[in-house]
Amino acid sequence: RHAETGLGRAANLALAALPGFTLPGDISATARYYERDVTAPFVLTGGEMTVPSGPGIGITPVQEDLDALTTATEWIAAP
Repeated sequence: RHAETGLGRAANLALAALPGFTLPGDISATARYYERDVTAPFVLTGGEMTVPSGPGIGITPVQEDLDALTTATEWIAAP
């Protein structure tokens, strides 16, 4: 079973909040799939979820959780 991490969930919430958008990806609560995620948990309140409002996709990963789950990295130099 596969579910979005908090990074993908934030992007999906931003899309789902757009006028006329009808087919969002996974926007369920974090606890449904993960005990620990790479972002702060997304929580349902009264059957709704708040769209993140920070810059970019609205959230920042928790660096120590991201580091703990990272298996490889690769840097690609700009042309």
